[in-house]
Amino acid sequence: MKIPNIRLLNQQLLSPLFSQPKELVSWMGAMQAQNYSMVKWAVGMRLKSATIQTVEKALREGEILRTHVMRPTWHLVAAEDIRWMLKLSAERVIAANESYAKGHDLDISEELYAKSYRLLEKILSGKKSLTRQEIAEHFSRSGIVADNHRMTRFMARAEQVGIVCSGEDKGSKCTYALLEERVPPMPELTKDESLARLARSYFRSHAPAVLQDFVWWSGLPVTEARQAIYLIDSELTAEEWNGQTWYIHEDCRTRGKVSGSLHLLPSYDEYLLGYKDRTDVLPKEHYAKAFTNNGLFYPIVLHEGQVIGNWDKSVKKGGSFIEHSWFRLDDCVDEVALNREKDRYIRFSFPKA
Repeated sequence: MKIPNIRLLNQQLLSPLFSQPKELVSWMGAMQAQNYSMVKWAVGMRLKSATIQTVEKALREGEILRTHVMRPTWHLVAAEDIRWMLKLSAERVIAANESYAKGHDLDISEELYAKSYRLLEKILSGKKSLTRQEIAEHFSRSGIVADNHRMTRFMARAEQVGIVCSGEDKGSKCTYALLEERVPPMPELTKDESLARLARSYFRSHAPAVLQDFVWWSGLPVTEARQAIYLIDSELTAEEWNGQTWYIHEDCRTRGKVSGSLHLLPSYDEYLLGYKDRTDVLPKEHYAKAFTNNGLFYPIVLHEGQVIGNWDKSVKKGGSFIEHSWFRLDDCVDEVALNREKDRYIRFSFPKA
């Protein structure tokens, strides 16, 4: 089984199928998004043709949203998916956040959370978008202690209970808006419908993958992850390989030209983060060069589906530049292809006025 080849196709890194950001994000299910500028590149590089303005327009208009969902971390999700995904994951994410708070003297009472919800609904009403700093000023004037740690807790909880989501950016600053004003009502899904939709999104965009990969990505308990796979069993092909059961969705592509392909993947990209075991595309001895034990992921160079190096952007007098380094001295790639990919990133991220 040529795992990297198939993943390149279904993660839309080769011969992308979509033109619009919302189509791509919906296909992926969710895209991890700690680094806001880098996740824009993660979306843009997976589209047939896109500028950063294309992605920013989709964010500005609320077609895609950046919020905490599935696990206690940032993700991009399609607007029409946010409610059922929150319903599926909010209880777990809240429990994880509360557990962290208890160990760091950051407890907030349910009464104070309720007060913060009412205040958020008041100050954001009328389709307003406010930065966290602006919201903190309103909290302080209302007698709520609004230091950085507690604001993180207030806003994360408000996301989980469906009060706020990402709003329109103010310059380079992210904002929050009311979910009910930002996203039109959608038909409610049953839990089984939500589980099936999550599994379908994952296995069509991340295949080939195993159960533990899906558990890691989704944050679901193993029993619920198994149930999700069972619910779409007729859509999956299961293949025993290397002692594990691998799943490929019927919508997946399995054939495409991979030879010579080169990509500059952003930090926190789904190509690595979407799986618990990354050894199929990155030898274990090079793990530390791609990510740290505490969850910091670096930008990486991908050659024919294999991670072979790092890259980073630098802004110097005269413009922006991309620097790279290889994991092994004997790794080499076509310089023309490498420079073409560097230029592609520069044109996307730093468009000329």
